Amino acid sequence: MPKQRITKAVFPVAGMGTRFLPATKSIPKEILTLVDRPLIQYAIDEAREAGIEEFIFVTSRGKSALEDYFDTAPELESKLAAKGKDALLNEVERATLPSGAIAYVRQNQALGLGHAVWCARRLIGDEPFAVLLPDDVIKSDVSCLKQMVDAYNGGSMVAAMEVPNHKISSYGVLDINAHVGNVVSVNGMVEKPERADAPSNLAVIGRYILSPNVLRNLDTTGVGAGGEIQLTDAIAKDITDQRGVFGYKFEGTRFDCGSKSGFLQATVACALERDDLRDELMEYLQSMLMMRTAAE
Repeated sequence: MPKQRITKAVFPVAGMGTRFLPATKSIPKEILTLVDRPLIQYAIDEAREAGIEEFIFVTSRGKSALEDYFDTAPELESKLAAKGKDALLNEVERATLPSGAIAYVRQNQALGLGHAVWCARRLIGDEPFAVLLPDDVIKSDVSCLKQMVDAYNGGSMVAAMEVPNHKISSYGVLDINAHVGNVVSVNGMVEKPERADAPSNLAVIGRYILSPNVLRNLDTTGVGAGGEIQLTDAIAKDITDQRGVFGYKFEGTRFDCGSKSGFLQATVACALERDDLRDELMEYLQSMLMMRTAAE
């Protein structure tokens, strides 16, 4: 039996972005840019590469700029075309999603990631779907979600990476059963365990392919770690299911753009990839390093 295609993706973007205040007082965090592309654009591009055709955003009050970003901009596009700025026009058009491909649902209460995904249940129906957290920007030759879609063979799958022991308590952590290449079968999942209680150092990162059964689990999943409804808890309930839960050790570099330091690192990494910025930025970074070394 051929595996079912993954064509729908959920983007939980209802968070207030308090770690980036005061900027996020009026600008959705997901619109903050790495050089000149918003965080959300990286997630959308990754989803497109993986074959996603329907994009579901779980939003909240104050996110209208996020919705406008994916709409057409006829006046801007006309001016760019008239001035022959084709490269910029292509970038603007790339940020536009076609009518009918995008939907928005509101999360009226900040009850956690699990609750945010649950809010999209009526748009997902009874089929497997992806979840992408825009805070996690993953740079790789083949997008992380595309790697997962290629490896997916039923059940639920989470992206996973090894993290230092002192950071374990910030993540959902996998209790590993067995490895087969980049895929690991899972005995259990623990949300934000203390270092001494962590079953491994393999942490769940913000990319998921989920069985629709996870949505049914969320109907009965109570409050978990941090006083929120945890997606990890709902996924863990499926471990005993015949199809199981798997981790996927993706190839690539992940930047935690939910933190200021991770956001800055991602900005520098993105800039260094660009021919128009690399040399000047490298010269500046080297001069700063020399000045700091001399001062010490």
